[in-house]
Amino acid sequence: MRLTLTWDQGLEMACHGQIAPLLREGVFFAHPASPWQRGTNENTNGLLRQYFPKRTDLSVHTPADLQAVQDRLNNRPRKTLGWRTPADVLRDVLSS
Repeated sequence: MRLTLTWDQGLEMACHGQIAPLLREGVFFAHPASPWQRGTNENTNGLLRQYFPKRTDLSVHTPADLQAVQDRLNNRPRKTLGWRTPADVLRDVLSS
């Protein structure tokens, strides 16, 4: 497993200096207006849009609704994971 993060330029990443030392290969920042530098993130955004169109007010959904979407996405095979699911990969990482 690679221990890197590729981040956008958002304010939520202001404390990256606290996380970077914990990662083996570091933190990378994507260039502004370069979504192809965050391919998996952009793909996941597209998957989320199947359930929640852009500008959806998530506060109108119950926690159970949001959990159901999370469960579906975490149990959906991904090409980037060798057709394994994110849940399977996480389970393997946590058990090793």
